[in-house]
Amino acid sequence: MDWTLGTIALRALGVGFLMSFVVITGFAYTTLLERKLLARLQGRVGPERAGYIPLPRKGKKERKLLGGVLQPAADAVKLFFKEDRAPDMVDTVIYNIAPMLTVIPAVLILAVIPWAPTLLKSSPYPYFAIAPGLQVGVLFILAVASIAVYGVALAGWASNSKYAILGGIRATAQMISYELALSLTVLPSVMLAGSMNLNDIVVAQEGLWFFLIQPVATLIFIIGVFAELQRAPFDLLEAEQELSSGYNVEYGSMRFGMFFMAEYMKMISFSAIAAVLFFGGYRGPFVDQVPLLGILYLFGKIFLGLCLMIWVRASMPRLRYDQLMNFGWKILLPLAVLNFVVTAIGIVLHSEGILNLPLPG
Repeated sequence: MDWTLGTIALRALGVGFLMSFVVITGFAYTTLLERKLLARLQGRVGPERAGYIPLPRKGKKERKLLGGVLQPAADAVKLFFKEDRAPDMVDTVIYNIAPMLTVIPAVLILAVIPWAPTLLKSSPYPYFAIAPGLQVGVLFILAVASIAVYGVALAGWASNSKYAILGGIRATAQMISYELALSLTVLPSVMLAGSMNLNDIVVAQEGLWFFLIQPVATLIFIIGVFAELQRAPFDLLEAEQELSSGYNVEYGSMRFGMFFMAEYMKMISFSAIAAVLFFGGYRGPFVDQVPLLGILYLFGKIFLGLCLMIWVRASMPRLRYDQLMNFGWKILLPLAVLNFVVTAIGIVLHSEGILNLPLPG
C-alpha cells in the first residue's frame, strides 16, 4: 500500500470512527458494570429485568441469563425522550457548548493511545493507534485533559444559578489542584523512556513495567484520576447532604446525559492512560508474534482499572471539602515534586555509572 498523506488521513478517520463507536458503546456498558459490581460488593440486587433470557428449570424458578443487558439502552431512551428545558436568562450559546467541552476531550485523548503493535506490515508506523506518529503524545494528553475544566466552569456560569456557579467553582478548584500532581506523575515515565511518544513508553516497559520502578508516581496518578473524575471519595459534587448536584444542576435530558457520558468515557480514557504509562500498555505474552493480542491485553487492563474505580466507590467514605483540598495541595503535590526530583537524580546517577539501577536502556 502506498501510504500517501490522503491515505493516512482516511485511515485515521476510519480507525477513529471505529474506536469512538467502541468507546461510546463501552461507556454505556460501563454504567451496567458499575451497577452490577456495586450490587455484588454491597449485597444488593442490581439490574436484572431489562433484556434477560429466561432459562426454565423443572420445579424451580426460571433463571435469568444476561439479566440487565439492555438496561443501558433503556436508560439512553429515557434520557433522550425526557423534557429538555433550559432555565430563563441562561447564556444560551455557552449553556449548550459546555456539555460538549466535557465530552470531546474524553474522546480526543484516545487518539494517541497505542492499542497494539502494528497490525499491517506495510504501515509506516510501528504501532496501531488512531493518530500514530505523534512524538508529543504525553503533552497532547495533558493539554486535552485540561480542556474539561472549561466545560465545568462554563456550565456553572452559564446556568444563571447560584448553586450551579458555586458547584462550578468548587469543581474547578478541585480539578486544578489535583491536575498539578497528576501532571508531575506523568514526567517520571517520560524520563525513564526518554520520549514523549506513548509507544516509546510502552516499548521501554518490555522487561519491567514502570509501576514497579515508580510505585509512588503510580499511586499519586491513581488518586489524581479519582479527583479529576470527581469519583468517590472525591465526589463532593454529589453529596447527599445537599439538594444541588453542582455545576450540572440546571441541565436535563441529553444535555445532562453528555455530562454523564463524559464521566464514564473519562474513566475508560484514564484507565487506558494509566495502563500505557505504568502497566506496560499492550505488552503481554506473545504480543510480538500475534500483535492482535495487544488490543486484548490493553482492554483487559482498562477493565481492571474500571473495576478498581468501582471498588473504591463502594468502599471508601467521602472526604470533606477542606480535607480534599488540604490533601491535594499539602500532601500529593509536594510528594509528586519530591518523587520527580528523586527520579531525575537517580537517572543522572545511573547514566554516570555511580548507581546501578534497574532502569530501561
